Amino acid sequence: MKKATLKLSALIMLLAGSVGASAQTSGTQDISVVTTAVPFLRIAPDARSAGMGDVGIATSPDAYSNFWNIAKTPFAKGKASIGATYTPWLNDLDLKDVYLVSLAGFYKLDETQAISGGVRYFSLGNIQFTDAMGQELGKQTPREFAIDAGYSRKLSSKLGIGIALRYISSDLASGNINGVNYKKGSSVAGDLHLYGNNAKENGEGVNWGVTLSNLGTKISYTDDAKQKDFIPANLGAGISYTKVFDSENRVSFALDLNKLLVPTPPSASDSAALADYRTKGVVSSWFSSFGDSKGNGGEFKEVTVAIGGEFVYRDQFMFRAGYFYESPLKGNRKFFTLGAGLKYNMIGINLSYLLPSGSGTNRNPLSNTVRFGLSFDMN
Repeated sequence: MKKATLKLSALIMLLAGSVGASAQTSGTQDISVVTTAVPFLRIAPDARSAGMGDVGIATSPDAYSNFWNIAKTPFAKGKASIGATYTPWLNDLDLKDVYLVSLAGFYKLDETQAISGGVRYFSLGNIQFTDAMGQELGKQTPREFAIDAGYSRKLSSKLGIGIALRYISSDLASGNINGVNYKKGSSVAGDLHLYGNNAKENGEGVNWGVTLSNLGTKISYTDDAKQKDFIPANLGAGISYTKVFDSENRVSFALDLNKLLVPTPPSASDSAALADYRTKGVVSSWFSSFGDSKGNGGEFKEVTVAIGGEFVYRDQFMFRAGYFYESPLKGNRKFFTLGAGLKYNMIGINLSYLLPSGSGTNRNPLSNTVRFGLSFDMN
């Protein structure tokens, strides 16, 4: 029953969307978490990036580039690559049937252009619904997935651009629950990515990237047209630096900054502001998200910071570490990560581990999260 309660609580939070996420702190500032529907799109889908603190915008290209920055793929050394990753989610809460599976890859049409694709499937396991009196209402198997397809090309020897389309399906609940008729939600979104490759022939130097992701329609889970939730539209910027010591050793450092292009939710008690929030247009919300946060430096507090490093030996052994930070007023996600990789010929294996932090009620529920990845590079 405890497991079902935990998963049901997560489901309610997802169904609730962004509304009612504000609360007063002990000081003078408000906690105002900008939440969205389909938050699984914000989960690092591969073990390499996860081992580096969730960085990926400006790192070297790989099979998962279409999830981070599709403009990187024309600069890949190989002709094609495909990868798959399995992530047990909230494993520290002893939830064995909640997980994320991702599959991604690219194929270079020639030296200047490439096509990419990917799938992410997120399962929330089996949930037993009950009413207020504890009477069973039936079981549900909430699940979500996204299908990606994209194209990228070099604009020059140092600059690449990429576009992607995404279909999103979110099936959290169905049927009439407590007088509300729930249904499957869906959305269509697009990405626009830029990548600057300023490294030398041996890979040493600085690379950068700018991304606009998940620019798409709202999602509705009920028959009420006014009850629609924003998807996680995002503006990201990243930079990386690689130092090559010799033909066998190199080290890279990367920094990513991300901000959701989603309005800050009003207090649930402010009916007028809540109505305005619900009816706000998607495009206008992208722009208004830069000036609607309360408090001094509110918009800067909505920026998450990810920093990571990777040491590579003989292109066969990889060791990684990273740190992710989010303001306590905007979600308070903070964690350290470790990762490792092994590559033999065309086969690569990647692992990442999210270090445990906190204790008791303050323990990070993502503690001990492990990702397993397998990739095939066709050079």
